[in-house]
Amino acid sequence: MTAHLQATTAMAFIPNPIKGRGAVTQPMGRFETRSVEPLDDGWGSLEDSVTERVETQLFEERARSIISRNDSPDVGFDQSINPYRGCAHGCVYCFARPAHAYMNLSPGLDFETKIFWKPNAAEVLEKELRNPGYVCKRIHIGGNTDPYQTVEKDLHVTRQVLEVLLRFRHPVSIITKGAALMLRDLDLMTEFAGLGLIGVAVSVTSLDDELKRTLEPRTSSARMRLRLIRELASRSIPVTVMAAPMIPFVNDMELEAILEAAAQAGATSAGYVTLRLPHELEGIFSAWLEAHVPQRAAHVMSVVRQMQGGKHYDSRWGVRQTGTGQYAQLLAQRFQLACRRLDLNVGARRVHDTSQFRVPPRAGDQMSLL
Repeated sequence: MTAHLQATTAMAFIPNPIKGRGAVTQPMGRFETRSVEPLDDGWGSLEDSVTERVETQLFEERARSIISRNDSPDVGFDQSINPYRGCAHGCVYCFARPAHAYMNLSPGLDFETKIFWKPNAAEVLEKELRNPGYVCKRIHIGGNTDPYQTVEKDLHVTRQVLEVLLRFRHPVSIITKGAALMLRDLDLMTEFAGLGLIGVAVSVTSLDDELKRTLEPRTSSARMRLRLIRELASRSIPVTVMAAPMIPFVNDMELEAILEAAAQAGATSAGYVTLRLPHELEGIFSAWLEAHVPQRAAHVMSVVRQMQGGKHYDSRWGVRQTGTGQYAQLLAQRFQLACRRLDLNVGARRVHDTSQFRVPPRAGDQMSLL
């Protein structure tokens, strides 16, 4: 990986959205010290240069550590692993987009076309788990970027991480939209399930394929995600459906339908989050609205701000996931009523067993005679 990557030329708006890509903007990251503004020479060169196919680029990022820790009360885990930085799924609403600014790259198209992967993730994980001071707590995979994004098909980083966790009998949870790829790893999921060491959350944003193609272009179809839920449930793997994010007047009208379809497929618990637009993401999402639903754009953003205390993003713990105000309260009531009707979130959630954690012997280690 080069020490410094240059962001693609930034512009406020791409005239014709690129097929298979979510962002229709390429804003400069907030840490950039330079400013680039494209110049239209009148011969169509500007439009041609930004609407041509943009290939995905991969960059190796050697990990020095792999387990991240947090103390946020908004998430149900305090240990996580993200095998990738950036995500080829291209979900335009992704709250992780602004993190690409730390790489001196744009949270727009760069986020979904310049992907960093950790080839030594499994090796580093094993080293950390063997540390005598390590305390076993559930590890969540995919808290920022999807572990089953399209590049995983060839790179296998997520599978290698899961293989290590299985050998250590380590509890794990996973969240994904990459249903087709997760089906590849059902053998590992089944072994985890036999030990009671796994839970999976499948994110379903919309049942409308046309909306999915622009909102989250390279994710699995809703039909495939429901198939994944059925396959997992049939193997006694606890499945949560995440209706996320709920976007006012874009997909929020689908909330009950998403929960019902997932419950019928075998999901036993559910959650939802509302749209969050930190940092550059506000401009990226606003541009997507103007490109794809211009007649609703202003109204959508108005309601988003109402849910975020008059701002585009309220970062306070306890409210950033669900918003505040009348619209947020109505959404919460709809969610609770639907879960009650569908018998979702009934009873105590399964606690992942940490008592089975063990450090397996390495090749050449002397085995105990006892």
